[in-house]
Amino acid sequence: MPQAGENGIDPAATVVTPTAEAAELQTRINALREELMALNERMKAMFAAPQRSPSR
Repeated sequence: MPQAGENGIDPAATVVTPTAEAAELQTRINALREELMALNERMKAMFAAPQRSPSR
């Protein structure tokens, strides 16, 4: 079991916590990228729809 340093801070916890937070953030970034790609596809479809419609 890791010992706390002289100042009472556990060096292992100092590394593990940010690593876990980084993993969570990376997961969220990936989800947001997917959402943005889906939104981009919907926007492309919306802008293309009037061009496919029969003209009056």
